[in-house]
Amino acid sequence: MPLRVVIAEDVLIVREGVLRMLGYQEDIEVVAAVDDLPQLLAAVDAHAPDVVLTDIRMPPTGTDEGIQAALTLRDSHPQLGVVVLSQHIDAGWALELFARGSERRAYLLKERVSEPGQLVAAIRDVAAGGSVVDPKVVEALLAVRTRQRSALDQLTPREREVLAEIAQGKSNAAVAKSLFLSTRAVEKHINSLFSKLGLTEEADVHRRVKAVLLFLSDRAVDGG
Repeated sequence: MPLRVVIAEDVLIVREGVLRMLGYQEDIEVVAAVDDLPQLLAAVDAHAPDVVLTDIRMPPTGTDEGIQAALTLRDSHPQLGVVVLSQHIDAGWALELFARGSERRAYLLKERVSEPGQLVAAIRDVAAGGSVVDPKVVEALLAVRTRQRSALDQLTPREREVLAEIAQGKSNAAVAKSLFLSTRAVEKHINSLFSKLGLTEEADVHRRVKAVLLFLSDRAVDGG
C-alpha cells in the first residue's frame, strides 16, 4: 500500500508544487492538502495518514504551527511521521522538534522542495521510524555543539547512555527500565550530566531539550 500523506502549507504555489511532485511517486498518496493548523489536525483525524508534511509557519499565527503540530501529534498519533519544512535555518526550532525524541521526525529547509529525491526520501524515512535533519540545520546544531564539546566529553559512559535514552523522549522511569537502573539512580545521573553541561539554572524541560541538542549534534559529527 502507498504511504498516505497530508500536506499542510499556506502558500498556494508551494502546496500545489509539492502535490504535483508527490503525485509522480507510485508509493505515495496525498490524501489531503490544507493551509492552517486546525485543518491539519482535523485532516489527520479524518484520513489517518502515515506522514504529515508541514510548513513550520502557518495560520492562525504564522509563527511555529508546524512545530506545535509535531508536538501535539507525538501524543495523539505516536506512529505518525512528521516532516517539517522551514524557510530559515533555526537551531532552536530543530531543538524543540526533537525535544521528545527524534524518531519519526524530520526537519528540512524549504529549498528541498526543489530537490524531489531528498524530500521523498525524508517522507519514507520518517514513515519507517527514522529521522532526518537538513545538513544546513546540522551545521547550526554543530556550531552550538562546538562551543560545548568539552563539557560533553566530561560525561561518563553511563551518563551518555542516559542522555541517549532521553534523546528518544523517554521519561526517567522509562530510562530506568531500559538501563536496568533504579529511578533514583537515573535522577542522579541526569542531575550530574546537567551540571557538567552547565544546565543547572534552567527549567527541567529546557535542560532536557538542550541536552538532546548536544547529543544529536554529537552523533552527526561521529556518523552515528
